[in-house]
Amino acid sequence: MNAITARELGPAIAFERPLRADSPALQHLIDWIARDASERDRERELPFGVIDQVRRSGLAALRVPQAEGGSGISLRTLFSVVVRIAAADSNVAHILRNHYVTLERVLASPRSERNRRWIAAVVDGAILGLAGTELTAKRSGSLEVANTQLVGAGDGGYRLNGEKYYSTGALYADYLSIPVLTPEGEAASVLVPSIREGVDRVDDWDGFGQRLTGTGTTRLVDVRIEADELIRAGDADNHRFHYFATIPQLYVTAINAGILQAVVNDAGALVHRRPRSFYHAVADVAAQDPLIQQVIGELSARAFAGEAIVLAAAQALDELLEQAPLGPDRAKEASLNASLQAAKAKLVVDDLVLKSTSQMFEVGGASSAKRSENLDRHWRNARTLASHNPSIFKARVLGDYELNGTLPPNLAFF
Repeated sequence: MNAITARELGPAIAFERPLRADSPALQHLIDWIARDASERDRERELPFGVIDQVRRSGLAALRVPQAEGGSGISLRTLFSVVVRIAAADSNVAHILRNHYVTLERVLASPRSERNRRWIAAVVDGAILGLAGTELTAKRSGSLEVANTQLVGAGDGGYRLNGEKYYSTGALYADYLSIPVLTPEGEAASVLVPSIREGVDRVDDWDGFGQRLTGTGTTRLVDVRIEADELIRAGDADNHRFHYFATIPQLYVTAINAGILQAVVNDAGALVHRRPRSFYHAVADVAAQDPLIQQVIGELSARAFAGEAIVLAAAQALDELLEQAPLGPDRAKEASLNASLQAAKAKLVVDDLVLKSTSQMFEVGGASSAKRSENLDRHWRNARTLASHNPSIFKARVLGDYELNGTLPPNLAFF
């Protein structure tokens, strides 16, 4: 892990607990995250200091009910916060994706001593991560577990060996959720401290975008697993999330919605920094040029639309939670609706952000391509995020549903 730089340690922000989504301290934190985001991306400085501030802030506990020490906000409000964080630094927003997804699974489960222990850790600032994918799986997103299997230790506990990839956020996490096979061959998961002996988090992600998310390999060598750290399929109350992957999929789309706003911010700043215009432009000052104004207006409209679409889909998730107590059939119908809305949101927002991250260069001329500006990070990051779940496959499933009523698959991408 890289050393924390002095600038990453940041300001001494006074956070109230529980943290409010409209808190000035939260906005202060987001503004501070944005300040050096471009330089971190350009120099590939891993944001350990930023995540330390997240631990202090109470941001990790936004979805924990107030009665249990958290903020108790809705999923719609959570996604609005994610968009704001992503506008500041899409890497930081992405680092937290598996935290909120894992936490949602914990919150959806019946309370037990271990469940309450995990929730209390989050209220204290713990970040949850995931080491989930095995590169040996024949089909991406199938959730296939082949080489990560628990072996009984003879005292009620287990030992775990294996290797995972695409461990987004694991590099910064305090606990890791790891899909495993039980000794009986059943699919399950464990939730264990990330610093436990035998857990090796490797920063070997070499993508051209989202370069700071720690999306690399997690190696597990004879890791001790206590009996109450094993989460079996029957331990979680997941009937209300027939399409549970809707949350992590919409989360990625929310990050791209945040990038849309970052493009507006950076394009506007670039226009105001320009000391000159083209000799054949209709105005001497770039900000007064009608063509430049038109581009900024189009970028702004796309940013508005992107966030609005994401929040509409997030509202469908909140409606799912309202329907779930009414029975499995109501929950399944609401979960399908939320999944379809998230899929549609992805197709539209990805298209908007890829247009905007290219069009923004129209306002700056060749100087906007300077490496020091690092404006290409927005396209690189958006393109990488969009590639998590290729649009062509998502669109085909939506088309099949509209034409034939074929239900979407309910694994990792829906």
